[in-house]
Amino acid sequence: MAILGIFQRGPIKHAVLSSGQVTPDPARCVQCGICTYNCPVDIDVRAHAWRGEPVIHSHCLTCGECVARCPRGALRFEKTDLFTRRES
Repeated sequence: MAILGIFQRGPIKHAVLSSGQVTPDPARCVQCGICTYNCPVDIDVRAHAWRGEPVIHSHCLTCGECVARCPRGALRFEKTDLFTRRES
């Protein structure tokens, strides 16, 4: 249902989604798995939170279900420029 909400909000929401990623706070995460359970594309968000790594996954819709459902507030959106080249 949240996926349908993305399309109803229009191009402004699209611009916001394309410039961010889900970032966990591992100190707040209690490994309940609610984030993973509510992910519409079955990404193991809990594992990312356990490792303290941002959810950088090609299938991630950045729909916000994991962020909204987290009972401890361990997930948040972090602005990032997805199209910037990384220096090796």
